[in-house]
Amino acid sequence: MDPVQKLLVFVVVALTLLLVIVGVHVVLIILYFRRALKRLNSILEDAILGGGLIRPDKLTGVLEVFKRNKKLHTKEAGNIQDTGSK
Repeated sequence: MDPVQKLLVFVVVALTLLLVIVGVHVVLIILYFRRALKRLNSILEDAILGGGLIRPDKLTGVLEVFKRNKKLHTKEAGNIQDTGSK
């Protein structure tokens, strides 16, 4: 076998092993995200369907806070004076 053929076989084997390792890591990452998504889904499902974390009266209270902040911003925007042009 020529030295060039030996080098080519070595490179092919090394790249194959590297691609297998990268493929295994990609599969593990996908499985990790799948587990995380299942956990998030169960947390949100419990919160909405009676876990007690989010109740309709609490949600309307949050909406009222956002409305109040919006009204404050519009009032402040009306009171801003342009001091840049004299």
